Amino acid sequence: MGTRRAFSREFKLEAVRLVKERGVSVAQAARDLDVHENVLRKWVREAAADPQHAFPGPGVMKPEQAEIERLKKENAKLRMERDLLKKAAGLLRSGVDVKFGFVAKHRGIWPVGMMCEALGVSRSGFYAWLSRSPSRRRQADEVLGTHVHQSFLNSDRTYGARRVWHDVLALGQRCGLHRIERLMREQGLRARPRRRGLPKDRARRGAVAANVLDRQFRADGPNQKWVADFTYIWTAEGWLYAAAVLDLYSRRIVGWSMQESMSSQLVADALMMAVWRRGKPVALLHHSDQGSQYTSEHFQGLLKEQGITCSMSRAGEVWDNSAMESFFSSLKTERTARKVYLSRAQARADVFDYIERFYNPTRRHSTLGYVSPIEFEKTERA
Repeated sequence: MGTRRAFSREFKLEAVRLVKERGVSVAQAARDLDVHENVLRKWVREAAADPQHAFPGPGVMKPEQAEIERLKKENAKLRMERDLLKKAAGLLRSGVDVKFGFVAKHRGIWPVGMMCEALGVSRSGFYAWLSRSPSRRRQADEVLGTHVHQSFLNSDRTYGARRVWHDVLALGQRCGLHRIERLMREQGLRARPRRRGLPKDRARRGAVAANVLDRQFRADGPNQKWVADFTYIWTAEGWLYAAAVLDLYSRRIVGWSMQESMSSQLVADALMMAVWRRGKPVALLHHSDQGSQYTSEHFQGLLKEQGITCSMSRAGEVWDNSAMESFFSSLKTERTARKVYLSRAQARADVFDYIERFYNPTRRHSTLGYVSPIEFEKTERA
């Protein structure tokens, strides 16, 4: 049995608009988008029944579901308070120190705020009680921390831990470098980075990931090598940003996303659409440039979560991702450059149409022997 296909909310909404707003029949749209006709009819009915909350997606609940979840949490809180009062009932007339001791002992079980409220003591008072007698080490850290902070400010916030450490040593304080590093972390002190010019050989500049792909734009099978990037499309309402993920095996666009903001969520949504449509990959290489969206903690964490190996182009080397550049060049040459879009929705619909109704199923690709990406995959599977 094959892996069950999954589609993003964005894909479903555009599919429904194709039928409801653009007059394409359900049967034709289903064939174009390679989905079952009954599935597409179900999407149309769901969108008609609740346009605002249709297709909430993984981890997102409809209002009625959210209300049920809220009531469950409220019920759990009430049970927690009941259990707390059973255990702490004998402390209600005890002194403050006894109550604070109970809170300190059980704060791994119940929230501190809840226990303080049940026992009639203040949360701030509890934390003051906790810190009432700091250790000699903590007292020394407070003194040292003042010197660290002053050294950092005196350097116009440019000193790192090593230079701050030498300042502190010059004041007669005795401590290690790691202690200074810890105190700077606790105070959130980070040196302002130097502004450097680009090195002569920009390809040697450090990156989040190496160029593992190394311009090897051929793949022996699907879901081995994906390349990704995003582009800009101008509309009368402003820019529309379109991100895409391309499988190098068939040159098929397996994931895409369009938003009015250029954020890590844009490229993350495109990646997740690809994962939903193709199934969670076993051994996959994902290649992109060094844009901040792809180097962000959000996106890098997503790659690790999915078990995907990250590869990145060298700085300033557009040819390292030429397959993706070629797709966007085709998109603009063959479609968007010839259009004037009055709204982002209009541009979104046209890009959707180009990818899902032309490029993937129909457009002949020279790299594939002049067959379409979908036709290529079907032929190779046969």
